[in-house]
Amino acid sequence: MDFGVVLQADPPSSAVVSLMRRAERNGFRYGWTFDSVVLWQEPFVLYSRILEHTDRLIVGPMVTNPSTRAPEVTASTFATLNEMYGNRTVCGIGRGDSAMRVAGRRPNTLARLGESIGIIRDLAEGREADLGGGHRVRIPWIRGGRLPVWMAAYGPKALAMAGRLADGFILQLADPFLTEWMIKAVRQAAVDAGRDPAAVTICVAAPAYVGEDLDHAREQCRWFGGMVGNHVADLVARYGEHSGMVPDELTDYIKARTGYDYAHHGRADNPDTAFVPDTIVDRFCLLGPPAAHREKLRALKALGVDQFAVYAMHDAKEATLDAYGTDIIPAFTES
Repeated sequence: MDFGVVLQADPPSSAVVSLMRRAERNGFRYGWTFDSVVLWQEPFVLYSRILEHTDRLIVGPMVTNPSTRAPEVTASTFATLNEMYGNRTVCGIGRGDSAMRVAGRRPNTLARLGESIGIIRDLAEGREADLGGGHRVRIPWIRGGRLPVWMAAYGPKALAMAGRLADGFILQLADPFLTEWMIKAVRQAAVDAGRDPAAVTICVAAPAYVGEDLDHAREQCRWFGGMVGNHVADLVARYGEHSGMVPDELTDYIKARTGYDYAHHGRADNPDTAFVPDTIVDRFCLLGPPAAHREKLRALKALGVDQFAVYAMHDAKEATLDAYGTDIIPAFTES
């Protein structure tokens, strides 16, 4: 199992670079950031600096979207980083939540997202792509290269698209029951599309907080249930409650949700997440001493998870990265 770290691109940028270097020293292979340029700093500028100051770390957004940047811009940016630092990038992509909504736009349609996956990958790897209306282009300076495109998804149509089109699937929660349900949906879609389901990398991303004080850890990670709740609310609006299309285990907890202010998005002090119960925090996140993390990670690995990405957005970023490097990652890299 690989490990990644997910950070917000908060200033100062030097702190983000420092945390990424610390993660690499502790055995993390992937360094992710949010991509929401109104709320945080521009991530692709940071990636260049992170790649310069690390040796092996693979970097990318969790997640970008096809409207904040046009697909040809995204492809060219990734190809530039790969030319400079040697194929050490991955493109996480989704419909766009905070990036679109704080700019007064709706998230992208699945149709646009699906089209963009192929365009970005083809252009970034030196192939020709149709940008729309039959207008085909190739970026002439790109000579090959590799850009895996991993898609974030929750709902049935998005999960099916990830299985059909994406190189990887990003699931932003760590509940074993829901993880199993969603991995099965992605893999079945891959089979139906004539793909090898094992070729789709499975990445689970969630907050991890190492420590004995569970009450404090829950308060530091409760924001995550609110963030996931934004996507769940979209699913309920589309499919309704108890539709059978989405597990009730995912949708029931948002009934007390009344609103959401993106000014507090992804932050431990988010006042809009009081509706998230302790049971959801415990199910969606990894909390407690190292042994508890190892136990849950073993369960996730048995379900087919290839990477666990730690959301380090709390008051113990350094301590958690160090604890993973000492007590958790070795248990999975040495087996």
